[in-house]
Amino acid sequence: MAYVKAAEREQQIVGAAVNVLSEVGVPATTLRAVAAEAGISLGTLHYVFPSKDLLLQSVLTTVIDEIAATLRAGLELDKGVEHALRAGVLNFWNRLVESRLGLQIMQYELATYSLRAEGAGGLAHLQYERYTTLVTRFCEQAAQAAGERCAVGFDVLGRISLAVVDGLILQHVANPDSERSHRDLNHALDMLVMLADPQPVARVRGAAK
Repeated sequence: MAYVKAAEREQQIVGAAVNVLSEVGVPATTLRAVAAEAGISLGTLHYVFPSKDLLLQSVLTTVIDEIAATLRAGLELDKGVEHALRAGVLNFWNRLVESRLGLQIMQYELATYSLRAEGAGGLAHLQYERYTTLVTRFCEQAAQAAGERCAVGFDVLGRISLAVVDGLILQHVANPDSERSHRDLNHALDMLVMLADPQPVARVRGAAK
């Protein structure tokens, strides 16, 4: 068997885990099934990820990295908070919600699994803390790049944006309707932009031109 670097092996396993979790769900996913999907022995998987919880943490990190990359894909942050919210969220929705419902269901299941399973309660906290941090930093960086300020704190904007989009995803997963979901999403983005009320930061008098 050809030698595979540790980082590549970990990535291979996590990718397989995402596929299995998205297809059969968190409760039904076993390390044996993930090993089979990755084309490796169960022993090799156990060596890299001794427990299911450690694997789920890596899955979560990978998914959040993908969300971050999708939010930023083709985005010009210096166009400001409104542009970042509208373009970023719509891009995320089209790429990771519409065509990958299993991925979205998996994320909800990760949260409920964490809250229910003994010894795994920290995963849900970590999951939503990272989601919130991602959106918060995304909006803050857009404001800084465009020289804007918002009417609410970026942490508040991050939490509320996440709550609104999260709820719309759950409705779409339960009752997929692309036209309705896009219409509702655009209304939600209107409300978020109104809440943020991004405005140019006032120039300091006497500042060098």
